[in-house]
Amino acid sequence: MSEPIIWHNPRCSKSRETLGILEDQGFTPSVVKYLETAPTAEEIHKALTLLNIKASDLIRTGESIYKDLGLANTSETELVEAMAQHPILIERPVVFHNGKVSLGRPPKSVLSIL
Repeated sequence: MSEPIIWHNPRCSKSRETLGILEDQGFTPSVVKYLETAPTAEEIHKALTLLNIKASDLIRTGESIYKDLGLANTSETELVEAMAQHPILIERPVVFHNGKVSLGRPPKSVLSIL
């Protein structure tokens, strides 16, 4: 059985809760602190495709950088590029497992891909 990968922010309660769920299920996930090691635009595109959502559904619109960059009326491609350059914009956590992806909102939603 392969281990999940989690794009994790240790300061986020939802991310910590999701990591705990993975560990409670007997997994030792690979933890990517995505604020330190930002995913590439290609990795974000892959996650969006597997999640079957648009970039606008994965971006944190409440972050000040979102407003500072004027991202409200930009293309999906520009949003992905912004998330790659400013990973604080990525909604978290994102969990990858066996070719599937889940956004840990709510955290228990990751159970569907385990």
